[in-house]
Amino acid sequence: MIRAIKILSLMMLVSCGVYSPYGASTSGADTFSVTKFEAIHPLVSATSALNITEAVIARVQRQSVLKLVGANDGELQFSGKIVGWTVQPINVQGDEVAGANRITITVDISYTNTLDDKLSFQRKFSRFVDVPSSSDLFSMEDAIVEEVAELLSQDIFNVSLGNW
Repeated sequence: MIRAIKILSLMMLVSCGVYSPYGASTSGADTFSVTKFEAIHPLVSATSALNITEAVIARVQRQSVLKLVGANDGELQFSGKIVGWTVQPINVQGDEVAGANRITITVDISYTNTLDDKLSFQRKFSRFVDVPSSSDLFSMEDAIVEEVAELLSQDIFNVSLGNW
């Protein structure tokens, strides 16, 4: 009976693929790399691109057991471009003044799984944050990018490594 339970447990473990203790599907990989994201859109600063890159690195390190290695050396490789940064008025009031602005950041991500090419992808991810229209967007840029980067990094992680 105990032997049957061990065999059943082993079969269930093997049939689910290779996962880290944090639930990440690593395909048996031990390493990952992230190439610094490019700021393609004219409204995106180099600092913002770096902050989004670092958010992706931090997310993978927090939610997996993968080790960070040099650019393009990882078994799982991330690269990206910030291709969109839009400011759109929302909550327009009776005097035709926007109550808030919605800042949307779009990244084009290329994920390469060198161990299983079927899991590789290139895809765009967008997230937004709403900011009061009375706020100076340029002085709030770091806070805006930090909040959106956390959301984007979670989406990127879920699609690449949260593949359950």
